[in-house]
Parts: sequence; C-alpha cells; structure tokens
Amino acid sequence: MTEAFQPLLLRALAGETLPRPPIWFMRQAGRCLPEYRELRSRAKDFISFCHDPEMAAEATLQPMRRFAFDAAIVFADILLIPRALGQEVWFEAGEGPRLGPLPEIERLAGEVEASTGRLSAIGETLSRVRAELEPERALIGFAGGPWTVATYMIEGRGSDRTGARTFAYEHAEKVDRLLDVLVDSTARYLVMQAKAGAQALKIFESWAEGLAEDMFERLVIGPHKAIVEKVRAAGVTTPFIGFPRGAGALVENYAAKVPVEAVALDTQAPFALGRKLQAQGKTVQGALDNLLLRAGGPALDARVEAYLEAWGQGPYIFNLGHGILPDTPIEHIAHVVERVTRS
Repeated sequence: MTEAFQPLLLRALAGETLPRPPIWFMRQAGRCLPEYRELRSRAKDFISFCHDPEMAAEATLQPMRRFAFDAAIVFADILLIPRALGQEVWFEAGEGPRLGPLPEIERLAGEVEASTGRLSAIGETLSRVRAELEPERALIGFAGGPWTVATYMIEGRGSDRTGARTFAYEHAEKVDRLLDVLVDSTARYLVMQAKAGAQALKIFESWAEGLAEDMFERLVIGPHKAIVEKVRAAGVTTPFIGFPRGAGALVENYAAKVPVEAVALDTQAPFALGRKLQAQGKTVQGALDNLLLRAGGPALDARVEAYLEAWGQGPYIFNLGHGILPDTPIEHIAHVVERVTRS
C-alpha cells in the first residue's frame, strides 16, 4: 500500500510523527447518533444486534459517514466472550448487562476452542466493514481486558468492582485460572478478528482502577502480555493498543512490560506522562475528557489545542479518555474532528 493510502492510524502505530494525528473516538458508533437509535430499535435485543453482521456493520459505518474519522471500530461488546464460553449474559433496558452465575472454571476452559466459532459473526462484521471502508481509513478490532471481563463474570453486573477485587484476594487461585481461560479465549478471538480484516487491535481494560501495584501486575499486566504473545505466536503482526483505564502511575509499568505498540491514556493522564511514553517508543492515544466534549465551548477548544501541542511532536492518536456519552451534541464531535483533521 502506498503512503498516500496507508491509514494514518497505522502510520502512528508504527511510530511515525505525523503532520496531524489520526483521530477516532471510543463509542463513536452508538447512542449519540439518531441513525444508530433508529437502527437499534429494529433489533430484537442488544446481543442479537451485535451478532447480526449486517446491522453491526451498519452501526460501525454510521459515524464514518457523518465524521472525518481516520478509523472505525467494530460494533460489538466486551461481554460476548463470557457468553461464548457458556455463561448466561443479557442486557436489561436502562440497567445494563446482567450475567448468570459463574460456571465452574473447568467447564469454561472446555469451551475455549468452541467459543471462537460462536463469535464468527463479529468476524463477518469486520469483513463487511473492511470491504466498504475507504483504504485510507483503518479498521479496529477489540476485546475486553481479562480482568474487566472477569469482574462482570464474578459480580454478575456492573458495579464499583469492590466485590470482584475482594474475591480476587480471597480466591486467588480461582481468579488466576479464570484469567487464564479469558487470556486464551481472548487471544483466539483477536486472531480471528485480525484475519477477518481488523488492522489494529485494542484491549479495553476499563476497570484497571483501584488496584494495588502487585494486583495490577497480576490481574492486568500479566494477562495483557500473555494475550499479545499468544496473538504473535499465531503469526499475527497486527499492532495493539492497550488501555488500562484508571491505572494512574501504574501506566508506566504497563507500558514497559506489555508489548503493545500504543498505550491509550485516560482523562487523568498528565501531559508529561504522554511525552515520557513517546520518548520510550510508545505511541500514545487519548485523553480528552468526554464530559468536556459534551460541554463544548472555549474550554473544549483550549484542551484540544493543549493536547495537540503536548503530544503532537511524537507518535499520537487523538481520542477521548473514555467513550462518547449518549447526550453529547453531535456538533461538538464535528467541531473537534474538523479542528484535528484541518491541515
């Protein structure tokens, strides 16, 4: 592929410092778009929506038609893996995900090989999107971080994670075995996504916050390192973005030990941290506050300029520190995208 059509995202992930950073937003496909809400109304339920390649591909492409994003991210959900492993998963309107009792670990382990086939619809979604997306725009596949997925599997719903963290102290061996299962199934899932057309892979460790250093090493760093190594052992060279959201100062240790090409930073990350990671050979992504994107105005403009100035002198991907909120004005998104993509 010539440089003219090489996606900016892939060039940034390869360590290039570009005239302007590529831009995409977490949760760019979703509830802030009226066309998404109309599409969602036609689905039986959320899981059926994710497993319908035609509808999921449409949801993935909707923000690409509306905004000049440099990358699309496949429309799916991090809790498709526990469902594929045999745990009951459903979504309640206005309440979020619910999961049935955690199955025995041996039973989950026995379903790892079959789980990838049960997720084949997501591969078809990726293939459909890649066929429609312009060559200069990249396609991202993803999975939830093993610890984040495990917290839902243990607690049965979203929470402040205190129950799962306590469980990890009290039942260390069981949690380690659960993470091993999730590492294996996640690596297989990501290999499938790369073969289906994903040009970058992201690990969303959405609940890395609140962990002591030794627990962060055990629950986040170790599993992420193992996933990347398993994907590489399968012959897949697709670049990785790791996102240990809420990890604070532990991000530096993550960047040093996990062989990802890029580290996504959350809202609390100081400018100096991003520059330090860039100097150490990592591409950085993030970390605009999604609340500020929703609020708009001069403060938003000033923060955008500050990030471009602080991180634009190294390999950098412009993004949020967390996903777009459902009530974010569309014109605020368009305004930021226009500013970043303006040459």
